[in-house]
Amino acid sequence: MKIALACDHGGLTLKNIIANYLKNKGYEAVDFGTTTENSCDYPDFALRAAEAVAAGECERGIFVCTTGIGISIAANKVPGIRCALCTDATCARLTREHNDANVLALGGGIVGANLAVDIVETFLTTEFSRMEKHQRRIDKISAIERKYMK
Repeated sequence: MKIALACDHGGLTLKNIIANYLKNKGYEAVDFGTTTENSCDYPDFALRAAEAVAAGECERGIFVCTTGIGISIAANKVPGIRCALCTDATCARLTREHNDANVLALGGGIVGANLAVDIVETFLTTEFSRMEKHQRRIDKISAIERKYMK
């Protein structure tokens, strides 16, 4: 599975930990930056990585900023992206089962390395439930995108 990674300076340390985890597990990580601790703007990195996920170039994405909030807001502006900010493995499991989220957002200043790895593993190994009620809701989200994201 090819995974898009993105972060700002506040998420760099956690993104690098996640990149090493992904490599050790046999995933292909595509790093959209940043690669330095210099202050930068998360929308720049979220956009490029989210576009890669939306285009099918990467199957999923993992995006990190200090809180995970800003980078998730930016990612969710790209049509076809369902980015979920998760702070535990239960949220990661449910967003995959219920929302078929294709991007995970994490807060580098909020979750520690061990918890982040648990969240990532759950996000990457949980399948969408394909239950009719969940698909109906995703379809309604897609309709909102079509209406407002022209």
